[in-house]
Amino acid sequence: MELLSVIRRWHYRDHLSIRDISRRTGLSRNTVRKYLRADSVEPRFHLPERSSKLDPYADKLAAMLRVESGKSRKHKRTIKQLHADLVTLGYEGSYNRVAAFARDWKAARLREQQTSGRGTFVPLAVVPGEAFQFDWSEDWAIIAGERTKLQVAHVKLSYSRAFTLRAYLLQTHEMLFDAHNHAFRVLGGVPRRGIYDNMKTAVDKVGRGKERQVNIRFSAMVSHFLFEAEFCNPASGWEKGQIEKNVQDARRRLWQPLPNVPSLEALNDWLETRCRELWSQTGHGSQPGSIADVWSEEIRHLMAVPRPFDGFVEHAKRVSPTCLVHLERNRYSVPASFANRPVSLRVYPDRIVLVAEGQAICEHRRVFARSHDRLSRTVYDWRHYLAVVQRKPGALRNGAPFAEMPPAFRSLQQHLLKRPCGDREMVEILSLVLQHDEQVVLTAVELALQAGVPTKTHIINLLHRLIDGTPLSTPTIPAPPALTLTTEPQANVERYDALRRAREARHAS
Repeated sequence: MELLSVIRRWHYRDHLSIRDISRRTGLSRNTVRKYLRADSVEPRFHLPERSSKLDPYADKLAAMLRVESGKSRKHKRTIKQLHADLVTLGYEGSYNRVAAFARDWKAARLREQQTSGRGTFVPLAVVPGEAFQFDWSEDWAIIAGERTKLQVAHVKLSYSRAFTLRAYLLQTHEMLFDAHNHAFRVLGGVPRRGIYDNMKTAVDKVGRGKERQVNIRFSAMVSHFLFEAEFCNPASGWEKGQIEKNVQDARRRLWQPLPNVPSLEALNDWLETRCRELWSQTGHGSQPGSIADVWSEEIRHLMAVPRPFDGFVEHAKRVSPTCLVHLERNRYSVPASFANRPVSLRVYPDRIVLVAEGQAICEHRRVFARSHDRLSRTVYDWRHYLAVVQRKPGALRNGAPFAEMPPAFRSLQQHLLKRPCGDREMVEILSLVLQHDEQVVLTAVELALQAGVPTKTHIINLLHRLIDGTPLSTPTIPAPPALTLTTEPQANVERYDALRRAREARHAS
C-alpha cells in the first residue's frame, strides 16, 4: 500500500517518468505501468483457478448440506460424518477441503437469506385507528404470597403504540374474549383491523397461504366488535413486531421485580394503572410527543366500543345424583330439582353459570386448580339442598353443604338438634329463605338467639314483625289513676300457721 502510494504520488503529482520511478523503486517499468493503468489505490492478489479433488463431488456435497440445513440441531450430521460419506463414494481429498467448502456454502446461503429472505423487511406505516396487534406471554407474579405463573394478554395500537396488559391463570377462549373487552375499554375504541398469530384459541386449522379455518366463537367476537382479523404466516413473528417488542419491554418495565399483590384482580388493576403511566412517560419515537399525546389524536379515529362481548365457553353437563357438576377437576352444586338432568354450563374467566330450560339457575365463583398435586375442590350452596332435606331431615346433621351456613344458623342448629324432632324444625326454619329474604330470616334467628328463645314459633313471630315493620317488643303501658292502689297488700301467713297449730281445726272438703 505504501509503495503504491509513492508511485502514484511521484507520477501524478511530481510528474516523474516511468523510467525514473523504476530506477528509484527497483521495480520493472512494466510493473510500474501495470499499477498506474489499474488506477487502483488498493492492490489485490488474484488467486489463480486451481483444480481440486473435491470438484467432482461438489454438487453431491452441496445437496447433502442442503438436506442437513432442514433438520433440527440435534439431528444434523457433522462435517466429519459428511467427509466420511464422501470417502465411501471415492473422495480421496482431505477433511479440511470439505470443511472449507461447507463454510463457504453456509456463508453464501446466509447472504442469500439476508438479501431475499427472513433477514430483509419492509418498514410499515399505518394510519390512525387502522390496526392493533395481539399476543400472549408467560410471566410470574407473587399472588397472596405464592409465586404464580400467569398468561398475560398484550394489545397494542399500531399507530399510537398505546398498549394494555391483562393477566390470567389460563390461556383459553373465555380469557381471550375478556382480554378484548378490557383492552378496547382501556384504549377507548376499536380499530378496524386486528393482527394475530395462529393461536389455537382463534385458528382451528392453518391452510395454504393466508387460508385459515377460524374458530366459531372467535368469529362471533370479531363480528361483535366489527373489526377484521388477520393472521400472520406461521413462525413469522416479525409480521407483528410491535407487540413482540412490547412483550420484551413489559418484562423489564413491569415484571422485574415480581409484583406482590393480594389477588389477581388487584394485579390487573395495577397493570392498567401502570400502563397508563407508561404512556405518558414513553416517547412515541416516530411522532412528536409521548404515546399518550399520539393516543389522544388516534382515539378520534377509533370505532365506538359496543357493549361487552358475552365471551363464555359452553359445555353440556349432566347433574349427578348428589346435585353436582364437574369442571376442571372441581365440582359445583346445582339446585336439587335438576339432579340427574342435563344442563348447560357457561364458563367465564371468573365465574360459571348453569343454564337450564332457557334461564340461569345458579352461579358460582370459578375455582382454579393449577397443580395436579392439589386436591380438587367442591363448591356448595346449601340452599340447593333444601328440597332434599325437606324429605330427608336427618341428612341435615352431617350434610357437607350445610357446614357452610351462616354462624347464626349453625348456632340455632346446635340448640334444636338437642330436642326431639329438632331436625325437622330446623329444616322448616331454613326453608323460610325460599319465601323470604335470607337476610331478614337471619336477623330473626339472631334476635331469637339473643332473647334465649330459639324456637320455630318465636322465629316466625319475629320474622313477620320484621316484614310488617311492627315493634319487636311490647311497650310498657302506664296504669290509669283509678286503678292505682292506695294500700299495698302485705304477705301475712299468720292465719295459716294458726290453722296448723289448732288440732281441732277441720279442713273444708
